[in-house]
Amino acid sequence: MRDHDTEQTPGPGRARRADAERTVRAILAAAERVLSQEPGATMERIAAEAGVARTTVHRRFASREDLVSSLTVLAAQQLEAAVLAGRPDSAPPLVALHEVTAHVLRIKRTWRFAMGVRSDHPEVVRVHTDTRARCVTLFRRARDAGAVRPDVDPDWASRVYYGLIHAAAEDLAEEPAPAELDAAAARVVDTLLTGLGAGDRTTHRAD
Repeated sequence: MRDHDTEQTPGPGRARRADAERTVRAILAAAERVLSQEPGATMERIAAEAGVARTTVHRRFASREDLVSSLTVLAAQQLEAAVLAGRPDSAPPLVALHEVTAHVLRIKRTWRFAMGVRSDHPEVVRVHTDTRARCVTLFRRARDAGAVRPDVDPDWASRVYYGLIHAAAEDLAEEPAPAELDAAAARVVDTLLTGLGAGDRTTHRAD
């Protein structure tokens, strides 16, 4: 039986914090929608999209630059969560590669504006540094497992991979269906692992 004297219930302070966090998330989501269509949109326009007063936006974010910075941090954190969901350190390499690709493509479409902003915010830098390191490690695992050639440089492979993901994301609809994401991920992985040439790769070398 519960001891009602020790049972904890959310206090008013915790409820206010939760409300504040929801408001911030709503503003950032609205900012992404607006700025992806109109990069020069004002705080007023973003407030209207979020369904809050302009003063509410200004209470949460000191300036437009502060809002955009917070948006890039949120997008980076979403990217990190997407990569980790693909289990790059534990799943079979090719399974992880496909899953990570599909998850990252979804994030790049959901946060199209934020992912395109160059940011030196420490959290953004950390996420991208860690993500790049995980990508290199995944290609090293794939090489060690025989899924890619033994002479493949994992760092080079990761850079090519990034380029393919960027190109694939550009071709996706704004809200891609799971089947579309899966097909795009398969196309990226297939292009990465088999290339575009026909026949044995040795026939394409210069004499």
